Amino acid sequence: MFRTLCAAALAAITIPALAQESETSKLREEIRQMQQRLDALEAQSGPPQSESAFNPAISAILNGIYANLQRDPATYRLNGFVPTLGEVAPPRRGLSLGESELAVSANADHLFRGTLIASISSESDGVQVEEGYIETLALSYGFTLKAGRFFSGIGYQNQIHAHAWDFTDAPLAMKAFLGNQLGDDGVQLKWVAPTTALYVDLGAEAGRGRAFPGSDRDKNGFGSSNLFAHLGGDLGESTSWLAGLSYYQTSPRDRAYTDLDSTGASVDNSFSGSSKLWALSGVLKWAPDGNAASRSFKLQGEYFRRKEDGTLTYDTRGASLGTMSGDYASRQSGWYLQGVYQFMPAWRVGYRYDQLDAGSATLGLVDSGALTAADFPLLQPYNPKRHTAMVDWSASEFSRVRLQLARDYSRRGEPDNQLFLQYIVSLGAHGAHKF
Repeated sequence: MFRTLCAAALAAITIPALAQESETSKLREEIRQMQQRLDALEAQSGPPQSESAFNPAISAILNGIYANLQRDPATYRLNGFVPTLGEVAPPRRGLSLGESELAVSANADHLFRGTLIASISSESDGVQVEEGYIETLALSYGFTLKAGRFFSGIGYQNQIHAHAWDFTDAPLAMKAFLGNQLGDDGVQLKWVAPTTALYVDLGAEAGRGRAFPGSDRDKNGFGSSNLFAHLGGDLGESTSWLAGLSYYQTSPRDRAYTDLDSTGASVDNSFSGSSKLWALSGVLKWAPDGNAASRSFKLQGEYFRRKEDGTLTYDTRGASLGTMSGDYASRQSGWYLQGVYQFMPAWRVGYRYDQLDAGSATLGLVDSGALTAADFPLLQPYNPKRHTAMVDWSASEFSRVRLQLARDYSRRGEPDNQLFLQYIVSLGAHGAHKF
């Protein structure tokens, strides 16, 4: 009886094991046959190709704005600062398509990646290349080289595309010192340190210097340079931070701007000399346990300080009192601080404060008595400021609707109440945004 029970037990264990081994052998044989078929197909089709070579990432950003402005945007000026004309003005009144983007990017091979981003505007400037560059994929020791047209690494927000900003428009400091957003043709070398506790990167740029605060000119070599460094890390599981320092310099030649003389006539003036800009930036992000799906807070701020020395030419067209030149020097600064709070999924509120300090400019033509301060009204000391509040709703990561209200004191004695209603929609594959 005992022997019979043992034999039955042994059969109960052995039979399933043999069946399982048979199933495993069958599965291995099927995998082997499948691999043979794949090898045969690969041999027929030639060498393997990168998927991105046939299927680049293509995306479009649609950006529409309704603007209700108390003051005419065509007369917008940053009093106390050399203007950069329409690029820094608010959007036109009423409904407008705004500035949309079309982006194409892909790995060309194992060494290079290419990106092209075209800015499409309903205004007269039409389609422009916003960014178009190649960057390396295989440099060692944390180095990356970028060449082409790209947004400069100066400061923090300048590197971020406008559709990813937390507010509809740029801070006053970016308008005054970067002409809204600084992009240039050049090369950038960046190094990311192989550290774990802290994030550290160092970079250098050499550019054409074609954009404000520089000026495009027919000359060999480089017209601008930029050095930058970033340091960041985590404070526990819920908070992270990033700080940056940048130094940018360029040498504009005949950088023109339009002003009114003491008689009210329109004159074109120009500046030639050196422009040096320091930028200090900081970002602090909080989310419970690092999960920003339901609640999060972002604090962001930047400080700019610019020094310019050179020659100011008055009335280059000889339309008023005749063309004259004299020494010019200025020391100006500006900053902004903003906070954005996501209080529930899809909903955020934010506030930003902007402040500029025009400092004191030295005008040789005024000091010599050749002209009066009234002939340079835009350069008279004034400290623009602005209060901005916004609330936005995102149905998904691909769409956002924003309402923004601002009280703008950019023009002396003419405060401007501004209301913007904006939509941003992303179509197609789009890369991750900067921290």
